[in-house]
Amino acid sequence: MTDLHDPGTDNQAGSPADGRSSRAGLGSRKKERIDRLAEAGSLSAGEGVSLWQSAWRRLRRDPVFLVGAVICAAFVILAIIAPWIAPHDPAARLLIDQRSTSNPIPGPQPGFPLGADDAGRDMLSRLLVGSRQTLIVGVMATLGGLLGGMILGTLAGGIGGWVDALVMRVVDVMLSIPSLLMAFSLAAMFARPSQWTVILAIAIIQIPIFARLLRGSMMAQRHSDHVLAARALGVRPPAIVFRHMLPNSVGPVIVQGTLVLAVAIIDAAALSFLGLGNADDTQPEWGQMLGRAQQYFNTHPEVAVYPALCIIVVALGFTLVGESLREALDPKSRR
Repeated sequence: MTDLHDPGTDNQAGSPADGRSSRAGLGSRKKERIDRLAEAGSLSAGEGVSLWQSAWRRLRRDPVFLVGAVICAAFVILAIIAPWIAPHDPAARLLIDQRSTSNPIPGPQPGFPLGADDAGRDMLSRLLVGSRQTLIVGVMATLGGLLGGMILGTLAGGIGGWVDALVMRVVDVMLSIPSLLMAFSLAAMFARPSQWTVILAIAIIQIPIFARLLRGSMMAQRHSDHVLAARALGVRPPAIVFRHMLPNSVGPVIVQGTLVLAVAIIDAAALSFLGLGNADDTQPEWGQMLGRAQQYFNTHPEVAVYPALCIIVVALGFTLVGESLREALDPKSRR
């Protein structure tokens, strides 16, 4: 009898088992690959960090931020302890007897390393004490602008509608006027210029900057998942604004505050330079000193160079800190 057994029959009979084994091997290889990827991408306990912690890790290795932070820290410390480390009374005319028509500015000498101004007052002491006035004006003006801007930005971004349109039109009008020109106009409106008129004028011109920035951040938060979830759960609109939208929108505003502080110091110096600041020269301020020294710039440029360098260095320090913070907190601008 002819053997009708076909060898291919054994192969066909064994193919399902072979297919299952091959599929099982392929599945196990895929599983191992997924497990390796999960292990490579997973974070061990304690490695998860917040946005601010991640930013700090970047900042402490950033030389630009470190330089700016050192300048700002030195400025703040000197401003706080200035009355105690100043070698002389900044209002005392100790070298007035050395002033003459041919030599209106007493030069450096023992006990007076930077010399004196045209009234015989120690230049070093006036620079040190003047740092306190500059810090007060810059910080108070920035805080005032930040507070006003946050109020307007919260109203515009949180309520929306006609309130948003009204606030933004006011902000657009304020931004259409050059900031320094507006500050001059506001400071000139007061009959008696003082330190507080400078603070008020600079704070007003900074309000639209913070308002526009906060409003944009809150509008971006309006359609985020956590805000939509809060609305779906029936959370009241005021709670959504102040608990969910505002806390997640103030980060860019705080960063902008460091940059605006540098601008506030320069603007305050400009107002004092033009005589719109504190008229009492017994309380020195760098812009005031710079304005008083302009008449002696051709013969004694050092009396103008000293306060000008102080203004430039301090403004540079806050600018470096602000730019570094913005790059560290904004993923789009990270290098």
